[in-house]
Amino acid sequence: MTDSVNLRAIVLDILMEVNEKGEFSHLLINNALTKFQYLDKNKRSFITRVTLGTIENKIEMDYIIDQFSKTPVRKMKPLIRNLCEMSVYQIVYMDNIPDAAVCNEAVKIATKRGFAGLKGFVNGVLRNISRNKDSITYPDSSTNINEYLSIKYSMPMWIVQMWTEQLGMDKTKQVLEGFRQNKKTYIRCNTLKASVEDIISALKKENVSVNRVADIPYALEIEDYDHITALKSFNDGLYQIQDISSIMAGYLTGFNEGDTVIDVCAAPGGKSINAGISVGKSGKVYSRDVSDYKAGLIEDNIKRLGIDNIVVQVHDALEKDTSMVGKADVVIADLPCSGLGIIGRKPDIKYNTDKDKLDSLVKLQREILSVVYDYVKPGGVLMYSTCTINSEENEANADWICDTFGYEKEEYRQMLPDIEGKTDGFFVAKLRRKMS
Repeated sequence: MTDSVNLRAIVLDILMEVNEKGEFSHLLINNALTKFQYLDKNKRSFITRVTLGTIENKIEMDYIIDQFSKTPVRKMKPLIRNLCEMSVYQIVYMDNIPDAAVCNEAVKIATKRGFAGLKGFVNGVLRNISRNKDSITYPDSSTNINEYLSIKYSMPMWIVQMWTEQLGMDKTKQVLEGFRQNKKTYIRCNTLKASVEDIISALKKENVSVNRVADIPYALEIEDYDHITALKSFNDGLYQIQDISSIMAGYLTGFNEGDTVIDVCAAPGGKSINAGISVGKSGKVYSRDVSDYKAGLIEDNIKRLGIDNIVVQVHDALEKDTSMVGKADVVIADLPCSGLGIIGRKPDIKYNTDKDKLDSLVKLQREILSVVYDYVKPGGVLMYSTCTINSEENEANADWICDTFGYEKEEYRQMLPDIEGKTDGFFVAKLRRKMS
C-alpha cells in the first residue's frame, strides 16, 4: 500500500469517529469514497473492507488482543485501541496482506500520530498475535454456546440470547452467518420509462452483469460495476437501487393501477418509488417524512427517475392529518426500528442499542400506528414493515394492530439474512382493514 494517500490512516480516522464519537460508519465511508474517488477500485475496496470488517468483528478483535496484551483493551488509549483492532483484523482475516507489513504500518501510524512512546507496545502485541494466530482460543461451544457465538460473530451477548429465545439456535446461527456474507446489489426497474428487457440491454452495454430475480418481474441483481452513479442508465433514471427485502415488501403489497398510497416514513423514497411505478399515471403517492432534509432525499430520487405521480410532503407521522382519513388504498408504514436486520450492512448498529431502546421503539411504533391506521379505506391495506429481527417490534406489533384497530392479517413474513448474501433481516405484515 505505497501511495501518497495512506489508506490505513483513512480507515483509522473513520474508526475513531465511529467508535469514539458515535458517528455512522456508512456515512463516513461514503464520504471517504467520494473524497478519494480517484483511487482505483482495489484501494477503495480496501478502505471499505478494513473499516467495516474491524467494526463488524470488534468484540472478537478485543477478545484476541486481550489474550496477548498485558494492557487490557479497555485501558488502552483510544487511538492505540482502534489501531490495534484494525491491524488484528488484517492479520486474522486478510491473508493477502503480509503480517509484517501490517505491523510496520501500525508502528508508523502510531509514531506519526504522536504515540512514538507506544510503538514498541503496538509492535509487540501485533507480532505476538501474528506468531500465534493459529492457536487463538475461543469459549467452549459445548458448554456455553451463547458466549461462543457472541465472541466468534462479535454480537453482543444480549442480542444472541434474544435471538436464541425467539428464533431457536439453528436460525440464530443462520442469521449470524448471513451477516458475514457479501451483500448483493438489487434494482427496481423503472418500467414507466423502459421495459425490463430494455433496461437489461442498457446495463449490459455498460458491461454490468445482470440476473433476473425469481418471482419479482421488475427486480434485477447487478454486479461488475465500479461507480453506480457514473452509469448512464442510472442517471437516465432507468432504475432505483433498493434492497431485495424492501422490493419484496412492495411486491407483496399488490398495488393496483390507480391506487392512492400514503408512505408515512418514506425517506429516502424506495418504497414510494416502487408504489409510484406500480400504481401508474392514474394513481397517486403521498411520500412523507419528518424533515426538509429527508424530503429532499426523496425529491432527488424521483426527479432522476422522472416520476410525476409522487407528492413529497414534510409531515410528522405522529401528527394526525384529518384530510387523509379514509383516503388511502394502501398505507406504507415502514417505521423507525432497531435495525437489527441490517447489521450486515451497518455493523455499528449492534453496539449502539440495548433492550431499553428496543422497548422505547415499540412504544414509538405503536404511537405512529395509532395515527396512520385511520388513513386506510375500509377494505384497504396497511403494510407494516421494519428492517429488524425482534418479535416485539414485528409480530407483536402487527397482532396489536389487528386486535386494536379492526384489521385482518393477510400475511406476515420475517425474512432473515441468508448464506448467499441476498436478503437482510426484514419483516413485513400485510394487514387489511375490515369493511365494518
